[in-house]
Amino acid sequence: MPPNRIDLFQGWPSPETLPIGHLKQAATDALSNKAISADGLGYGPDEGHMPLRQNIARWLSGFYAPSQPIPADRICITGGASQNLACILQVFTDPVFTQAVWLVEPAYHLVFRVFEDAGFHGRLRGIPEDEAGMDVGILEEALEAVDKSDGGNRQTGHPTKLPRPYRKIYKHVIYCVPTFSNPSGITMSRERREALVRLARKHDALIVSDDVYDFLHWNSSSNHPPENRLPRLVDIDRVLDTDPQDRFGHVVSNGSFSKLIGPGCRVGWAEGTEGLVYGLSQAGSTRSGGAPSQLMSTIVNELFHADFLPRYITDTLIPEGRRRYTAIASALQSRLGPLGVTFTPDPGHGHHAWTGGYYIWLRLPASLGASQVSREALRRQNLVLGNGELFAVPGGSWPVNNNLHQRLRLCFMWENERQLLQGVERLEIVLRELLKEL
Repeated sequence: MPPNRIDLFQGWPSPETLPIGHLKQAATDALSNKAISADGLGYGPDEGHMPLRQNIARWLSGFYAPSQPIPADRICITGGASQNLACILQVFTDPVFTQAVWLVEPAYHLVFRVFEDAGFHGRLRGIPEDEAGMDVGILEEALEAVDKSDGGNRQTGHPTKLPRPYRKIYKHVIYCVPTFSNPSGITMSRERREALVRLARKHDALIVSDDVYDFLHWNSSSNHPPENRLPRLVDIDRVLDTDPQDRFGHVVSNGSFSKLIGPGCRVGWAEGTEGLVYGLSQAGSTRSGGAPSQLMSTIVNELFHADFLPRYITDTLIPEGRRRYTAIASALQSRLGPLGVTFTPDPGHGHHAWTGGYYIWLRLPASLGASQVSREALRRQNLVLGNGELFAVPGGSWPVNNNLHQRLRLCFMWENERQLLQGVERLEIVLRELLKEL
């Protein structure tokens, strides 16, 4: 077995891609300014550090170019996307009244426990996706079936949480990663996005949209509009059919700096209606402990000076991601394609020409299983792979046929290019050996 381990499962940014020097200078600048350091070392306002909220609003307005500029009042600072999801569930759901959580399947696997910790064990439901994203038609059928059966043969009780003027309790939660989904890499089409928002309004659902990969788009063709110009679900909810149906809306956008400047920063943001953002800022943990990541927020804010962060994404992260993706995609096509392996997003096939994010979703030949391949790759080649069965929604799904037992998730942003190519070579060796042993 090769002595060095290659990890194609780890979904972290490589340290060599992170702006360590600029973070060091940003920390020095923030702590050297008494006005900034006093704010940073305090509890902070509930909605978070206002200068950072303002800079994020300006940045998002320029990047997404929505029909209306994004005001800072639609933004609150969070401790990252995962921490914020937990707060969203604390404020806007109730384990007695909220009937179910609907997730695209395959789904980001580490999110399951967040929902279960909020009281939704046994009420997670998977909805399949195709090349255009979550199948909204199947979701609508499933929502109608659950609503008609009073929550899956259980009586929907009165909320156990006290009524508060800053919140509402939603009947359903829909969770998705619309752009460069984890693990499949699929991007939801505009038509599906609009249909999903309409469906959420019809069934009183809150869509939690993880928009953490939106800035990492590798396609540079001038013949197509960039994928990042697709309106976010939160943008659609703002203007579709005039405006949101109530002051809380039906979408919250979950953003994070984790994939851009380092997950250890633990700084993110949420965007929604002003009512929803204020309600989110009133979570008990925030009211008691202060604004999430308050000190780090002042440091991150320094990265917006002279537009450093947008330029860093454009000039460093995107070229680096493109190189890594191109290298591993080319190796997969040449080495594993002849063995019957396919993958998405594949730049040579239709909708999947849009590429970005962190992951490649690989499909094995029908005679091989993901569990076996993952196990033997580690044993024979010291190669860590993402077994597709990890991404199955636990607790039962609306009938989904996504062949997860034949799928592998490969991350191309953790290991360097040399390790990526070696990883594909090792995977080829394992597959050839297993196919011979059949």
